Amino acid sequence: MEAKFSKFFESVGSFFSGGDQIPWCDRDIIQGCEREIAEHGDGTTDEAKNESIMRLSWALVHSRQPEDVQRGIAMLEASLAGVLTPLQKREKLYLLSVGYYRSGDYSKSRQLLDRCLEIAPDFRQALSLKKTVEDRIAKDGVIGIGIAATAVGLLAGGIAAAVARKR
Repeated sequence: MEAKFSKFFESVGSFFSGGDQIPWCDRDIIQGCEREIAEHGDGTTDEAKNESIMRLSWALVHSRQPEDVQRGIAMLEASLAGVLTPLQKREKLYLLSVGYYRSGDYSKSRQLLDRCLEIAPDFRQALSLKKTVEDRIAKDGVIGIGIAATAVGLLAGGIAAAVARKR
């Protein structure tokens, strides 16, 4: 019986905490990626520079700092036009969807994931994130309905109390 209660409270806790399986990135990793890009001189190939920029983009959209996430989104959107291969496009769309998820724009994240899955329908990370995004959208809808129902209940209670006082 204790196990059932434990599972119940764990599920309620994860419902409200919004726990997901997307990794976080620390500030020191971001700084390391920035140093790596700064160290690239004219002798570095475009491919090496692009890989470094992708690592930085990954680190930024996985950051706990909203300004880093926004920076990562801007970098990825700017570089999306120059994508040559479907694999690169898939990766950038996925990272963009992570960034939008982290910033709370779940509908934009889902839209980008749909585009990503058009390229690679069996991309497990995208499928997993899409489920997380859809769960979050559903949860936000349930919370929104609860808030609206509470507001209506309070309003109705206030009206009933006002009518009762007049009598």
